[in-house]
Amino acid sequence: MGVRSWFAGWPVYRQLTGTDPLGRGAAAKSDGSRALTARTDTADSVARSVCPYCAVGCGQRVFVKDGQVSQIEGDPDSPISRGRLCPKGSASKSLVTSPLRQTTVRYRRPYSTEWEDLDLDTAMNMIADRVLAARDETWEDVDAEGRPLNRTLGISSLGGATLDNEENYLIKKLFTAMGALQIENQARI
Repeated sequence: MGVRSWFAGWPVYRQLTGTDPLGRGAAAKSDGSRALTARTDTADSVARSVCPYCAVGCGQRVFVKDGQVSQIEGDPDSPISRGRLCPKGSASKSLVTSPLRQTTVRYRRPYSTEWEDLDLDTAMNMIADRVLAARDETWEDVDAEGRPLNRTLGISSLGGATLDNEENYLIKKLFTAMGALQIENQARI
């Protein structure tokens, strides 16, 4: 192998002697980089979504291959984020695909040191029983002067920004119908 042929494979030599003196095109590509493809090229479908982390509502494109999420990127058509995501939003694929993600209802009985799995119906019934008991124990019909209150201070709701406006609206209606006064969420903008 001669010196000239050895230099011909060197990117700086290709840049200085070829048609790409600034090194922004073919001169900067190696055989390895030519073989690379975007992670989204092989997706079967793309779904649009909203980032679940905060109240901003950045648009996301969720790329799906073989029924599994393969990549999540910012949606350039979103008027809110214009294709940009913060570090948490950029890492939201792990929220869905992590092997550490909990997919069952976990419950630790009072004074227990062990967690147990519950089926969803059992967990929902336990929650409903506790809500009804708390409401019954703390219900106030009237105040000391006989004025109607129709409220409970034993139930409250603190929601997060991962809920959208419609979900927060329904939660507000539900807790108000139960007589709760303390209803708040992080995303009150």
